[in-house]
Amino acid sequence: MLNKQTIKDLDVKGKRVLLRVDFNVPQNEKGNITSDKRIVEELPTINYLIEQGAKIIICSHLGRPEGREDPKYTLKPVAERLKKLLKKPVLFNGKIVDPETKKLIKNMEEGDILLLENLRFDKGEEANSKTFAKKLASLADIFCDDAFGVMHRAHASTVGVTEFLPSCIGFLVEKEIKAFDKLTTKPKKPVLAILGGAKIKDKINLINNILNFANKVIIGGAMAYTFLSALGYEVGKSSVEEDKVAIAKMILDIAEEKNVKILLPQDHVVAQEFTFMADSIIIPTKAFKGGDIGMDIGPRTIKQYKSEISRARTIFWNGPMGVFEFKKFEKGTKEIAEAVAHSRAITIVGGGDSAAALNKFDLEKYITHISTGGGASLKYLEGHGLVGLNAINDKIEV
Repeated sequence: MLNKQTIKDLDVKGKRVLLRVDFNVPQNEKGNITSDKRIVEELPTINYLIEQGAKIIICSHLGRPEGREDPKYTLKPVAERLKKLLKKPVLFNGKIVDPETKKLIKNMEEGDILLLENLRFDKGEEANSKTFAKKLASLADIFCDDAFGVMHRAHASTVGVTEFLPSCIGFLVEKEIKAFDKLTTKPKKPVLAILGGAKIKDKINLINNILNFANKVIIGGAMAYTFLSALGYEVGKSSVEEDKVAIAKMILDIAEEKNVKILLPQDHVVAQEFTFMADSIIIPTKAFKGGDIGMDIGPRTIKQYKSEISRARTIFWNGPMGVFEFKKFEKGTKEIAEAVAHSRAITIVGGGDSAAALNKFDLEKYITHISTGGGASLKYLEGHGLVGLNAINDKIEV
């Protein structure tokens, strides 16, 4: 149960609120925003602060400018998009903390908005510098963290500022945490986890914790081949993390002890080269030859996985079933995405490539919750919390 202060727990009228958001939006080579989803997701919190008469100082990162000013990563286009979405002025100085920023804040009226320049233009942000955190905190009376996507990072704007200001979370973070708590705390059974993608190494702790609340786990993508290797199968030239084969075997053993069934692909779409136009055939797991590269799950596997999805009441999905970026090898991911989208289960998607697949196949609107933070969602589901969330003040018991 969430016991952190939310923005509704604090009186913000007339107060300067430092609002940490995740406006790390994709842009094309001309600097034009190609998706404003992350900005739109933030509007409920911003509009609430406007209605409550706060003076709103928004801060975010964009890209990886490595601690120096780089016009390629300026937040100016974001300020322009935010202005259009809110239909009201958004101040932008092109600096983080300087005399002009402080002057603008001093002259702000209730409901005004100022967007600071990219936090990562200062090397103190990612270093969680106490000096930089103190500078940020000096701009405001209250700190509100609504940037779920970076809550797993101990940066000045996620952890450092909480030493100097009363802190709370915004509506987006609250929505994210409640969605994941539905998965881990008394979920509707049976619970099905669908895990794909390339590497086990990034998901070892996640898988171990999932075994505590899932009834079944479906494995796809390149990581399936490490598990198949752990069971002694030959997998040709498919991607295998050789140093993680023993860990994969251990996970399979733990799952058996906990009576959690792990399903691995029965058949595969394989090619002889990793290209979008490679010729392919379908083979069963036992039929891999030396040059075969697993590119997607096969039709028997799709049928089996869809059957499991139809029976589940709570579903967590993270990671594609194959190389869905190549149209020729998108079928497995597409059919699994469609099955998840049209199931009657509570469906929670952990951001990243899974969210990209749902977007590609126009299925986002059918999902109960799509996380705005891929890395943060996986970290939270490891069961150890998030450093940014842990730093927020607890609710005051009345």
